[in-house]
Amino acid sequence: MSVTLSVRTPEVVPPRTPSLAAIVYPQNKYPAAAFEALVASCRRNRLSLAGVVQHPVDAASERRCDVLLEDLSTGRRTSIYEDRGAGASGCRLDESALAEVAARIEGSLGDAPDVLVLNKFGKAECGGGGLLDLIAKAMECNITVVIGVPQSNLFAWRVFAGEFGTELSADSGEIERWVEGLR
Repeated sequence: MSVTLSVRTPEVVPPRTPSLAAIVYPQNKYPAAAFEALVASCRRNRLSLAGVVQHPVDAASERRCDVLLEDLSTGRRTSIYEDRGAGASGCRLDESALAEVAARIEGSLGDAPDVLVLNKFGKAECGGGGLLDLIAKAMECNITVVIGVPQSNLFAWRVFAGEFGTELSADSGEIERWVEGLR
């Protein structure tokens, strides 16, 4: 009696290419509703999240730079702009606060989230700093990254993202369809 053993070879699934998506918006019109839709859609689709979304501190137009970043893992909120007083003009990013937020987010990447949400590809990122190292680390870990990109920074975004970049509008339906494609 002859017995033939068959050995099943496990299916090899190649790692997915990390996705890098920009929610493109007009300058100074942060798409809060689009990010709320993104977070809600990810949660409905049982995708784990890391990263931050931004919330205004004061809705007054002269204080448009005053924002808090909310950590999606912990709910902790951190101000990332220096208070330069009532007479100051222009925005002043508190780079040490941003670095602290980035370090906390980087620590959460060890939990292997499905999606990393970042509020803005801003001046710091256009200049080669800011959250770029965090984005690169997430991509190395095959984590999908979604970031807000104001139209004025779109060229720098495209140079950075290259072939990995996808651009989304702030339309919640488009965002929902894109999130469903992640599964």
